[in-house]
Amino acid sequence: MDVPVNGIEHGSGSVQEPERTRSLNIWDYKPQFAQAAEWRKIMAESMKGLKRSCRCAEVTEANIGQELTLMGWVQKSRNKGGIIFTDLRDRSGLIQIIFEESDCGSEDFAKAEKLRSEFSIAVTGVIEKRSGAANPNLKTGTIEVRAKSLRILSESEVPPFPIEENSKTKEELRLKYRYLDLRRPDLQKNFVVRSRVATMVRQFLADEGFLEIETPTLIKSTPEGARDYLVPSRVHPGNFYALPQSPQTLKQLLMCSGFDRYFQIARCYRDEDLRADRQPEFTQIDMELSYVDVDDVLDVNERMLQKIFKEINGIDVELPIQRMTYREAMDRYGSDKPDTRFGMELQNISDVVKDCEFVVFKGALENGGSVRGINAEGQGAMPRKKIDALVEYAKGFGAKGLAYLAINEDGTYKCSFSKFMKPEELDAIVAAMGGKKGDLLLFAADKNKVVFDVLGNLRLELARQQGLLKKDVFKFLWVTEFPLFEYDEEENRYVAVHHPFTSPMDEDLHLLDSDPGAVRAKAYDIVLNGTEIGGGSVRIHQADIQAKMFEKLGFTEESANSQFGFLLEAFKYGVPPHAGLAYGLDRVIMLMVGADSIRDVIAFPKVKDASCLMMEAPNVVDQKQLDELGIALAVKEEE
Repeated sequence: MDVPVNGIEHGSGSVQEPERTRSLNIWDYKPQFAQAAEWRKIMAESMKGLKRSCRCAEVTEANIGQELTLMGWVQKSRNKGGIIFTDLRDRSGLIQIIFEESDCGSEDFAKAEKLRSEFSIAVTGVIEKRSGAANPNLKTGTIEVRAKSLRILSESEVPPFPIEENSKTKEELRLKYRYLDLRRPDLQKNFVVRSRVATMVRQFLADEGFLEIETPTLIKSTPEGARDYLVPSRVHPGNFYALPQSPQTLKQLLMCSGFDRYFQIARCYRDEDLRADRQPEFTQIDMELSYVDVDDVLDVNERMLQKIFKEINGIDVELPIQRMTYREAMDRYGSDKPDTRFGMELQNISDVVKDCEFVVFKGALENGGSVRGINAEGQGAMPRKKIDALVEYAKGFGAKGLAYLAINEDGTYKCSFSKFMKPEELDAIVAAMGGKKGDLLLFAADKNKVVFDVLGNLRLELARQQGLLKKDVFKFLWVTEFPLFEYDEEENRYVAVHHPFTSPMDEDLHLLDSDPGAVRAKAYDIVLNGTEIGGGSVRIHQADIQAKMFEKLGFTEESANSQFGFLLEAFKYGVPPHAGLAYGLDRVIMLMVGADSIRDVIAFPKVKDASCLMMEAPNVVDQKQLDELGIALAVKEEE
């Protein structure tokens, strides 16, 4: 049976090479460029007349006896004297090639002797059963190609690092040569998954009646939220576009336009500090629906998640996905994106210790805070040095310290605050914490925000140390009923937890004037293994509520119209109730493939200072370009 070609491209890559006395540069050949035949002889052989039959790992035992043409890169080549074994690699995997002079002729055998890692080659040969032992770790481990002809399409210099899975090379070097790094099979698998997910999402949403509609990437700056990336206008000097942080207002306008189900795989940009799961430019699966409420949005998304995780990871996502209010999540886990793969939940012992004389606990309660703890089960024998390290870790999240109580195997206590407590008070704490022999109890006492932050991160650190964060376990959770507002101490005003268009819960409308901080939002985040992978809300569609929202956020009528006038004008003409959600596609793929960073699922990512090491961007531009834009750069004075 012939192997289908499936529209495979036939280009060759240019890379880097092994053993030369000097490094050749493409410009070394410039004087000879006019002589085309000579050029080809020097640089590489042409693939004219050849057509790739299939990718390397698409060859199976069903192809034994067939003559196929394969193209790719040399992974490694081993000359055993009279016979050469070469591993050929492309994005599908590896296959072994055998060169013998009796099969391929003296000229091609001589070329085969020169093969080195990352040479780009074309081989025509016959598929055979392996003569030696099969390789069970290789998809093509039972077959090999007996070469009849070889063309070296492009030579390579010695790569700056080996092209291999689970590379130990420093990330900075790999990102500088990202086009080589991307040849690694483990990274290529990530991008196969990413492509499959994008295709499945498109098909699923299309089947659900969604329309894929593109929105512009040059829009008006609305600086409420993260910092915008600004783009100067040449035609309108002194004016700027912004790159979208999300298509939020535009997709709401699409709902006003009658496109009742929209989606887009959208590029978004935010000028903010970076982390392992953040980039200055990223991709969203973005959607908006009309005439729906919370349950409708969650239902369609649960079914989509169920489908893609079944197809990609082979897991059955049980529906409905568990829901938890923001308040419950904070009380139980100290986080609005709790990792539910393990327990170690927070326990509020404020009532238990309210009458104690321990000044740390007493002071926290008198200042309106709380005393909470976590039970690190089976960790009671943890050495003091390790406990001290946990104390220092906790201080990094605002704690002044960390109290602990270890329950020895004989039932006695080793406690950092025992001299301030009566024995019966210690017993009551242990009982409230569900403590058993061999357990370690850890406590934080402060304002609730600090306590949640400290213990929420501490339980994750303990889970890491105990190996409880299994990458092959997937725990989904909806977190709902977020606060509508949070108070910004620096700006001395309320700010939106999500954005200014999030609808308050109907039963909390009466609190907008009297107690804005208590108002809950019709907002929801989808959390996977302690990572927020998406979030959304029901939007405000009533003009009076939107005006009240702007008022509470400190907008004047003029400032609201200045930033969002185009949206508010549209809202005068019959706005359908609508809601939406957006996923961080990069984060979803990162978790699906078990990567530690979204940089492993983005083709050309930035580093932590938002620069690209490969292209050396950002960089200076020509003065002529600045003049055309009417931009003058401020020159920093030397200190």
